[in-house]
Amino acid sequence: MNVNQLILTSNPFIEAYLLSDTLGKLIFICLILLSICSWIILIYKIWIISMARRNSGQFQKDFESQKNSPLTVNCNLPSGQKEHNSFLSLYTVLRKQSIEMLNKNRLFGTSSDKSQDFSHLSATDIDVIESQLTSTIATQTKHLESHLYILSTIVSLAPFLGLLGTVWGILTTFSELQVHNGGGAHQMVLGGLSMALATTVLGLLDAIPALIGYNYLKNTISNFETEMSSFAMEILTTIEMQYRKVDVRYSSHGYSFLAEQNTGSYNENLSTDLPEEHSPSDETLQPDKKRSTSPRGV
Repeated sequence: MNVNQLILTSNPFIEAYLLSDTLGKLIFICLILLSICSWIILIYKIWIISMARRNSGQFQKDFESQKNSPLTVNCNLPSGQKEHNSFLSLYTVLRKQSIEMLNKNRLFGTSSDKSQDFSHLSATDIDVIESQLTSTIATQTKHLESHLYILSTIVSLAPFLGLLGTVWGILTTFSELQVHNGGGAHQMVLGGLSMALATTVLGLLDAIPALIGYNYLKNTISNFETEMSSFAMEILTTIEMQYRKVDVRYSSHGYSFLAEQNTGSYNENLSTDLPEEHSPSDETLQPDKKRSTSPRGV
C-alpha cells in the first residue's frame, strides 16, 4: 500500500489517469499510443536513412575505383550492403538500360549497314536512360518518405487531443461542483484539474518530438535526394563518355568533331590546328593555283 501511494504521489500522470473518468482515460490511452507510434517511426526512419547513406557511400567508392569499365562494376555486395542501397538501385537501372540499348543498336544497326560500328549510344538513348534514372530517384525518395505522414498527423492531432482533455477536465470539474458539496466536491475538483493539465502536457510531449523528427527527416531525405541526382549524373556522364559516338572528320582547319547533343542533333566544330608538317599544303587544296616565284623586293 505504501509503495502504491509513493508511485501515485511521485508520478502526477498516473494519479491524473486514475482520478479521471472513462473519456479522460480514453484520451490518456490515445495520447500514449500516439507517443509510442511517433517514436517507433522516428527510430525506424532514422535507421533506414542512415543505412541507405552509408551503403550508398560505399558503393560510390566502389564505382569510382572501377570507373574505366562502367558497365562491369561488381554488384555482388554482401547482403547488408544490398539492402537500402539507393546508389546500387540507380546503377542497376543504368546498366540494364545501357546494355539493352547497346544490344538494340548492334542488332538493328548491323542489319542495315555492316560497315559501321553500332556499339554506341545515341542522344535519344541517353535521354531514355536519364528519364529512367529520374524515375528511379523519385521511387527511392518515395520509399524513404513513406509513413512520414503519420508524424505530421501526430503533430496536428496530439495538441487537439490534449486540448480536448483540458476542456473535458474543466467541464467535469464544474459539473461536479454543482452537484456535490463538501469533501467529495474537493476531491472531484482536484481530479478534473489534474486530468486537464496532464492531457495538455502529454499532447505537447507527443507533438514536439514528432515535429522535430519530421523536419529533420524531411531535410535529410531532401539532401540525400540531391546526392542521388548528383550520382545519377556522374554515372550517366561516365556512360556517355565511354559509349557516346563521336564522328571525327578532317577539314582544312584541322579536325572537326561532329557530335549529337542532348538538346538536339547538330554539328559543333571543335577545330584544332595541326602541326605544320601534317597540314595540307596549298598545292594539295588548290592544285590549279600557281605559287608566286617573284623575288622578294621586286
